[in-house]
Amino acid sequence: MVQLQSIEGELSELGYQILAMSPDPPGKLAQTVEKQELTYRLVSDMNLAAARGFGIAFKAEGRRPLPVPLVYVVGTDGIIRFQYVNPNYAVRLDPDVLLAAARAAVRTAQLKAIDA
Repeated sequence: MVQLQSIEGELSELGYQILAMSPDPPGKLAQTVEKQELTYRLVSDMNLAAARGFGIAFKAEGRRPLPVPLVYVVGTDGIIRFQYVNPNYAVRLDPDVLLAAARAAVRTAQLKAIDA
């Protein structure tokens, strides 16, 4: 999640905001926000209710259930413009790829507005 901080300003300029979820308890997330100086919103999904709702919770052998990393870029119209899901929880989306997807979504919305 720290890697998202590097593009948070650019995403904000494009009109997006970052909302990150973690299975960690709120107290641990508060420590993470402070230690990493995160400026975006980080919320706890400690009981994995959201992860189960998205269908991305899994149980690794001998471990507690975890969420699969998932990223959505959602337009102001509520339509998902980009998604990234990788069942290998150790592989994270490159921030530059996310930024490119956000830029493309903005361009698509602008073109649709011109055509309307």
